[in-house]
Amino acid sequence: MRKWLPLTAVCLGAFMLLIDVTIVTVALPDMAADMHTGFSDLQWVMDVYALALAALLLGSGSLADRIGRRRVYLGGLVVFAAASLVCGLADGPAALIAFRAVQGIGGAAMAATSMALLSASYQGRDRGVAFGVWGAVNGAAAAAGPIVGGLLTEHFGWRWIFFINLPLCALAVFVTLRAVAESRDPRARGLDLPGMVTFTVGAGALTYGLIRAGENGWASQAALQLFALAVAAFAAFVLVELRGSRPMLDLSLFRSPAFVAVMTAGLLTSGAAFSYLMYVSLWLQSAEGMSPVGGGLALVPMSLAAFVVAAAAGRLLHGLSARLTIGGGLLLIGAGALLQAWMLDAGDSWPALVPGLLVTGVGVGASIPALAATAMGAVPPARAGMAGGVLNTSRQLGTALGIAVLGAVFHAGLADGLDGKPAGTADALASGGAARLLAAAPDARGWVDAAFASGLRETFTVSGALGLAGGLAVLLLMRRPATAGPARIPAPAGDPTRSQQSA
Repeated sequence: MRKWLPLTAVCLGAFMLLIDVTIVTVALPDMAADMHTGFSDLQWVMDVYALALAALLLGSGSLADRIGRRRVYLGGLVVFAAASLVCGLADGPAALIAFRAVQGIGGAAMAATSMALLSASYQGRDRGVAFGVWGAVNGAAAAAGPIVGGLLTEHFGWRWIFFINLPLCALAVFVTLRAVAESRDPRARGLDLPGMVTFTVGAGALTYGLIRAGENGWASQAALQLFALAVAAFAAFVLVELRGSRPMLDLSLFRSPAFVAVMTAGLLTSGAAFSYLMYVSLWLQSAEGMSPVGGGLALVPMSLAAFVVAAAAGRLLHGLSARLTIGGGLLLIGAGALLQAWMLDAGDSWPALVPGLLVTGVGVGASIPALAATAMGAVPPARAGMAGGVLNTSRQLGTALGIAVLGAVFHAGLADGLDGKPAGTADALASGGAARLLAAAPDARGWVDAAFASGLRETFTVSGALGLAGGLAVLLLMRRPATAGPARIPAPAGDPTRSQQSA
């Protein structure tokens, strides 16, 4: 059994990393009520974690290759635990958001080293078993997040969704010190600090600009200034990567249409399939009166469908090209979101969402297991590690941008459905204040239901459009399906729901 201790250490980190996305989703209404926070702050609680992961994944991998993957993984665990403690103790949204970002820094170090540690610890058949278990744990964490988050929030309070990380981190550190050997890349080059800084500034400015656009309008001065900063930062990033001696991203990878298709799929899968879940959770708990556990259970159909389909994909979809599985999966994700928009009317509750969630889950399960293999097969072998890192970055960035874009759409939809109600009512509903409004004015039930139906329908419609656009992009860019490697669904040892990271 001792030989499986490295797998145990890595799986503990992966479980925490992913569960801290979905576990937070169901706790947002309680956070809002406890901290008296606004809608944009709730968006940042979710977004800043994904942004930190996206910005630092590639840099963390480079650092780990140079100074040691075990060392960076341990550092990530310690940072993640310390940030979780402060998040649980936070007395206001500013501290919570700041240390969610620190959590993301620790998470990036853990995510960037997990696969390398498993590869260094196991060989042959044992390696296949290890990656299979690791993939199953990833899927289980994403599926269990809403339920665990609901149980902790309902029975112990929302702060325990962070405190629960402390014993898990302590156990992971202990096992890692005892059982995981150090490994590094003797050919590793230095860090691309200019690239990391410019990418982080660009991603942060774009996300913040989208959030401000939702608050103040797309033509507001603050939003336009942030969009301009994002364009300038991304332009600087491209120049740095083209001219730098040790770029963290080889831009020549994007000469491959298949690689572009996979990166587009990674970005839009996360944005279309998962980013609206926080707004559904706010509706279910604040307006429909569901408990955190009930709200979590209502979101499980998608995760379970994705997990089941991903586990069976190797047998059910054997022989189909990645063009069809990834592109078709994204089309299903889009169709599932549009089905939710079509079925939801004012006065409906969670059962109206179940058919669409199931269709979306099938699309997620069909497409995501093929993404990593296709990304790595679309580039030279020497760039496979970088390709995997870029894919994970695109998925985290898709989550962050999706939450911001759909937040603006949701807020606008709420305002449209309020039909002339006082200014600030949409803000109150978006911040989880529906229960207070209904308690003060029970006759408001009709227009509250109408507002949420309007906001969610518009959100699902945009999500559906993103999924359909992604599916069409993949089908057009992957014009010539390969006959081996990335074109075929790999054995079910991958991560079926990794973009729910944050869980």
